[in-house]
Amino acid sequence: MTPKHPFRAGRRRRWAAAGLSGLVVVVLGAVAVHQLGAPELTVRERCTATVGTEAFGLTPVQTRNAALIAGVAVNRGLPARAASIAIATAVQESRLENIDYGDDAGPDSRGLFQQRPSQGWGTQEQIMTPLYAAGAFYDALVQIPGYEALPITEAAQRVQRSAYPAAYADHEPEGRAFASALTGNSPAALDCTLRQPSDSGDARTVSASAEEIFGPLGGVVDGRRLVLEVGGTTGWALAQWAVANASALHITSVSYSGLEWVRADGGWEPTTTEPDTLTITVADIPG
Repeated sequence: MTPKHPFRAGRRRRWAAAGLSGLVVVVLGAVAVHQLGAPELTVRERCTATVGTEAFGLTPVQTRNAALIAGVAVNRGLPARAASIAIATAVQESRLENIDYGDDAGPDSRGLFQQRPSQGWGTQEQIMTPLYAAGAFYDALVQIPGYEALPITEAAQRVQRSAYPAAYADHEPEGRAFASALTGNSPAALDCTLRQPSDSGDARTVSASAEEIFGPLGGVVDGRRLVLEVGGTTGWALAQWAVANASALHITSVSYSGLEWVRADGGWEPTTTEPDTLTITVADIPG
C-alpha cells in the first residue's frame, strides 16, 4: 500500500487539530475510568503457559488463537506434538494473529499461517477463517512421514516452504508450552490475568463455540453456567480453552478436576467438584 502524502495544514489549523485531539483523549479517558474504574485500567491483560520451570506469555487474542489450533488437534485425535508444530509455526508467521495482509515474499499470504491462495491453500475467505486454516495446516502436516520425530523447524518448513525456515525453531519452547497446556497434557498450566468483564456472557454461546472446535459435547446450560461431562486430557483441554477464551466470551470461572480458575483472582485453586465434570460460568452484569 502506498502511503498517503502528509497533509500540509497552516499553523492555526494544526493547533486546532491538536486541541481537538487532546479534548478527545481527555473525554475518552474520563469515560474509560468511569466505566472500568481506575484499578481496572492498570491491569495488563496477559495469558501465561507454565510447564515445568518455563513460562511463556501471550495476549488474550493470541492465546485464543493458540487454543483453537490446539483444540483442532484434539478433535482430530492428533498428538500434542502436532499442536506444538502448528502453534510455533503460527507464532512465526503471524504472531498468532489473524492478519489480512502478506509480505514481499508472499503478497497474497493471509491468516494465522500466512497461507497463500496462489499455492492451493484455499480461497482468501477460507484462509482468513482460523478453523479452516488450522485444519488445512494439519491436513498437510499429517502427510509428512514421521513428522512427530522431526525437529519443529523441519516439520514446519515441509508444510510452509518458507523463505526463512530456521526461524520456526525460535518459537519451539513457547509452542511446546502452550500446546501442552491447551491439549490438556499439562493440567492447570494456563492462567490469564484479565480485567473484569464489561458485558454479560451467554453460556449457550460458550457451548456453541466449544463444539465448533471440539465437536459435539452434549453440555447442559444451567442459567449462566455450562456443565460438561468430560474426562482426562480432553477435560483439561476444554477447561484451559475456556480460560483462553475468557476475555472474548465473558467467562468468570472455570472448575474441573478439583481445581478452579476464577477471573477476579487468577490462578487455579482447590475446590470441590464432581469427578469428570467441567463447569464454565459466564458474567451476569445487570442492565
